[in-house]
Amino acid sequence: MTTWRLIDSGPCDAAYNMALDESLAIAIRKGLSPPTLRFYGWQQPSVTIGAFQKISDINTLYCSQHNVQVVRRPTGGRGILHGDELTYSFCSNNEGLFSNGLLDAYRNISGAFSLALKRLGLPVVMQDRRLKGRDTLRSPLCFQATSYGELTINGRKLIGSAQKRWCDGFLQQGSIPYRTDCIALAAVFNDKGQSATSNGREIIGLKDLVPDFDADELKKYLRDSFEVLFGISLVASLPSDQEAEEAQLLCSEKYRQPLWTRGELRGQYLCNNEI
Repeated sequence: MTTWRLIDSGPCDAAYNMALDESLAIAIRKGLSPPTLRFYGWQQPSVTIGAFQKISDINTLYCSQHNVQVVRRPTGGRGILHGDELTYSFCSNNEGLFSNGLLDAYRNISGAFSLALKRLGLPVVMQDRRLKGRDTLRSPLCFQATSYGELTINGRKLIGSAQKRWCDGFLQQGSIPYRTDCIALAAVFNDKGQSATSNGREIIGLKDLVPDFDADELKKYLRDSFEVLFGISLVASLPSDQEAEEAQLLCSEKYRQPLWTRGELRGQYLCNNEI
């Protein structure tokens, strides 16, 4: 049976979280590591903004005053306030199961998450269309809109995801809120687009939906779902020494740099086929 890795990093610094995800993707694209599912959290409240997003979407003064870390993701998409949640990343080359491009990769990965959430008793629905035109511009907040492959319940988004693609592989990052601090959310995003609500309703988390929610149970269901859907075995692992060293380098030279966070270094790092 094909073996993939499962890395559960626990809570980490915001910049290091982004750096490690990119480091894993680099190693996997080079063929040094197998496809990898990573679970992680945040040492303190943190905001990630999409690779192409304007820093002006974020109230950086509020973040500084309230000890909220701000970091720019390697992936696209819109801003997320991270806190009480499970964050994941998945990296793979573009071969085999993931040889059919962006939308197919989104659909396959979302299928695993859908299976896990249904085991929690949630009747989730997968979005079957891509956002176009004005739909993509209405709000700086990720959970304000649902795009292809993302999961909803009663019209409210449960997981926010974004990808970065290269010619030889991809990185997908996503956030699964357990509970949302709507007051902080509104402050961080300058209260734009009714940012504390989704379609006029509060953004929902798994603790609002599942009685006696158990985060470890969710992780187990996710692991089982990936193994069943993709016909693989996930082996609990740590980053390799090379991946850990690369992550530290990316952390210091890229993700901790204010110029990167403000979007002034993007031209040095982004490629034309990035999503």
